[in-house]
Amino acid sequence: MSEYSKRDAKIYNKFRTFFQWLACNVCFGAYIKLMYDFKVEGKENIPDDDRFIVAANHISGRDPFLLPFALDLPIAFMAKEELFDKFFSRTLMDYCGAFAVRRDKVEVSTIKTALNIKNTKWMLGLFPQGTRDSSHRVEKISKGFASFAKTTKTGILPVAIIGSDQKPKWPFCGKITVKIGQMIPYSDNIEEMMHQWCDTISQLTGKEYVLE
Repeated sequence: MSEYSKRDAKIYNKFRTFFQWLACNVCFGAYIKLMYDFKVEGKENIPDDDRFIVAANHISGRDPFLLPFALDLPIAFMAKEELFDKFFSRTLMDYCGAFAVRRDKVEVSTIKTALNIKNTKWMLGLFPQGTRDSSHRVEKISKGFASFAKTTKTGILPVAIIGSDQKPKWPFCGKITVKIGQMIPYSDNIEEMMHQWCDTISQLTGKEYVLE
C-alpha cells in the first residue's frame, strides 16, 4: 500500500495526464453531457499561472471524475486507502493519479506527496468533508485541507458541486452545476482558511454551514 501513498513527482507524467484526460474529459465527460444539463460557473476564477489546491464539497462517487472535466485540469486526488484494495479500483486510481491516505491520521508520506505534486503541472485535489455528504448542510469539515495549504504554502480554490448525487432520467432530466469560487489566499491561520472555504461553499450551494 505504501507505493500508492507516497508518490514521487515523476509519476505525474504524460501517461497519467493523458489517461486522466481520457477517463474524465472524454469518457466520463461524454456521459455527463449526454445524460445531464451540465454547467460550469466561475471559470474566470481559475488562476492561469499558479499552483493551488482544489477543495470541493463531496456528494457523489462521481465527483473525483467530474472535477478534472469541469476545470479542465489534471488533478491528483487523495483517496481512502480501501479503494486500493481491489485490482480494478486500484488500477483506475493509480492511472488517474490518485494516492492513498488513511482516514484516521495524516501520515508523513501524504505530506511528502502533496509537496511533490506542487512541483508538477497537476493540482492537488481533496474533499474537506472526507466522505460523501448529500445533506442540506455543509458539515463534518476536517481542518486537514487547510493544514495542507499551510504546509505547502498554497492557495485554495473552492469548488461547489451541485446535483452530481442525482440519478438522471432520459432525456436530459438530470442537472449538474459546478461553481468555482474566488481563490482563498494561503495563510498561516488554518482556522481562517477553513472558515473562508466553508462560507464560500455555503454561498455557492445555498446550504447552511454548520460548525461542529
